[in-house]
Amino acid sequence: MEFVTLNNGVKMPVLGYGTFQTPPKSTAENLEMALNAGYRSIDTAQAYGNEAGVGQALKQSGLAREQVFITSKTSTDGYAKTKQGIDMSLNRLGSDHFDLLIIHWPTPNSLDSYRALEDALAAGKTRAIGVSNFNAKDLELLINNSHIVPAVDQIETHLYWQQTKMRAYLQQHNIVHEAWAPLAESLGAEMMQLPEVKALASKYGVSSAQVLLRFLTQQQIVAIPKSMNPAHVASNFDIFGFSLTSEEIDSLTKFDRHRSIKDWPTNMRENAY
Repeated sequence: MEFVTLNNGVKMPVLGYGTFQTPPKSTAENLEMALNAGYRSIDTAQAYGNEAGVGQALKQSGLAREQVFITSKTSTDGYAKTKQGIDMSLNRLGSDHFDLLIIHWPTPNSLDSYRALEDALAAGKTRAIGVSNFNAKDLELLINNSHIVPAVDQIETHLYWQQTKMRAYLQQHNIVHEAWAPLAESLGAEMMQLPEVKALASKYGVSSAQVLLRFLTQQQIVAIPKSMNPAHVASNFDIFGFSLTSEEIDSLTKFDRHRSIKDWPTNMRENAY
């Protein structure tokens, strides 16, 4: 595994397992598969309804809590509801802390919600805090009115939307860039058939998906691919046996379309900030 170092010194795996749209009833089973494949970073959220399944899988795995980096996202609005929601999330997880807590998306009361995250950090309920789906304007407002610079911004990022505009801002403020939908969901199959991607896969003896994930992780962009297919889960994790050259990474930048696969949220459109 390779790691990124957050702005408070906490180390986070550069590759994790996503649980978006994983049914709560099958979360523990899917996570057992992911943990057995080697994943040690799990991404969940209050809105996914599967935090309890993550906790169940961790308990059943026999792994020590400190061996697994767990991220959750708050979906409440305002200080009191966010504070209460964090405690409820910890109860569902069956742990006294998360490794990373992030605001799922901007709301009218993001500043108050973030203050609840800052207090959770001070109380030891999380090791780091951050945001998701915040554009540069959203982050600027947050940074200028908070005590702690977010450690992470989790935003849609993949070959077709490389987030070069946001990435420059994140690098400037020492905020880790994390990619949701790193394989572009419905457009993933199309990306994997690109001749340039297939050629690199053939050169290194790997899959096209592995090339696309390596394209991100080598740029220190955290990726959290999600799959419920055992072969894909294992393959997505097995990306550290090869490295693309800087020239090969540069050759793939031409595929950036600068737009979302689903146009959500609209504040992330590149003309919105």
